[in-house]
Amino acid sequence: MLLNWTVMILYNYFSAMFVGPGYVPLGWTPEKSQDCMYLQYCKVCQSYKAPRSHHCRKCNRCVMKMDHHCPWINNCCGYQNHASFTLFLLLAPLGCIHASFIFIMTMYTQLYNRISFGWSSVKIDMSAAKRDPRPIIPFGLSAFAASLFALGLALGTTIAVGMLFIIQMKVILTNKTSIESWIEEKAKDRIQYYQTGETFIFPYDMGSKWKNFRQVFTWSGIPEGDGLDWPVRDGCHQYSLTIEQLKQKADKRIRSVRYRAIEDYSGVCCPVTKGVKTFFTTPCTEEPRIALSKGDLILATRGLKHWMYGEKILISAADGGIRERGWFPRKCVEKCQYDSETDQPVDGEKKSK
Repeated sequence: MLLNWTVMILYNYFSAMFVGPGYVPLGWTPEKSQDCMYLQYCKVCQSYKAPRSHHCRKCNRCVMKMDHHCPWINNCCGYQNHASFTLFLLLAPLGCIHASFIFIMTMYTQLYNRISFGWSSVKIDMSAAKRDPRPIIPFGLSAFAASLFALGLALGTTIAVGMLFIIQMKVILTNKTSIESWIEEKAKDRIQYYQTGETFIFPYDMGSKWKNFRQVFTWSGIPEGDGLDWPVRDGCHQYSLTIEQLKQKADKRIRSVRYRAIEDYSGVCCPVTKGVKTFFTTPCTEEPRIALSKGDLILATRGLKHWMYGEKILISAADGGIRERGWFPRKCVEKCQYDSETDQPVDGEKKSK
């Protein structure tokens, strides 16, 4: 059984790693040219982002139905390998539960044969078992320590990976990805903030958990569709989600704030020279940091108490046209006189000529 668990776990693990998520073809455009207005354009891939696709900074490609970039498989989890990745998350805890049962029963039986109860104390003799014949594999103190350590690893893996499996099954049964769940939450916040009276309906939820499940898991092992066109529910169309993304992007630009760097920042994760609070409150995320030079302009979109996230504003074509986004310390910047991209005055100040 342990060999079966190992083979199935490794098969799905390497399938998720080497099959990959599937990438949007370089230079891809929709069949109808008028549909380009509903899509975002990726400058890196020189193509439009197909519905449900997102650009991964680590893979440096637009990934079909991207869920997240997983460091375990050194690849993205997406359209083609979502099923293999989820099966890996299921089989690993099951195999660890089986191993934990073996470890527990082994230690119980071995310790039980070595315990002697006296009038005033309980003694454990780890030198030899009180039975005949002797076991094929001797169980001494080192074996007990190794078994206890392996049990801890098995139980820890069961809890950690099992929780990830539950999270993945929740998004699969609603036919979403982790990114799309976040987009849906932001859509609700946007509608509530502006009181537009809109109703956002997630277009890819088929209304049945079984139908949603079948979008990822098939008997052939090949997911449905081609990764570019997707079945949608009634009342929605292919670009319902991409239109909402464009609205959120426009809203983010309106609410963004312009800052100017007043100190140099090297881009290290935990800067020692920027204060104790900045050092210990560094964002716990895989998102990058951006290096700043005095005088740089940054368009900040969100922030914490001691850190901010934004994009460096390119002043000239000599910067290469590559977007630089990431976190930077608050104490390294100051708000510009006109704090939004639309050059609206700060705190009601009049714009000077």
